Amino acid sequence: MLGENHCLILDFPEFTQRITELNAADSQFAADANQYHELDLEIRTLELDGSPINDEDMHQLKHRRSLLKDSLYQRLHQSQ
Repeated sequence: MLGENHCLILDFPEFTQRITELNAADSQFAADANQYHELDLEIRTLELDGSPINDEDMHQLKHRRSLLKDSLYQRLHQSQ
């Protein structure tokens, strides 16, 4: 779906408290989470604006978002 919000708390509601804790206690997690959210917002904005970039560039943005999300999820899962 175009313009869908992939916020970590929306995608991983079971980790809401842990996301908040790691954002406060782990500066690397917080930086990566911030980068993820900025990238997600950029993608949503481009999608809602009719994707004014070429397909390869959009694919690269989505790939970077996916890699960050996977990394953040692994850290959330391991920190329980």
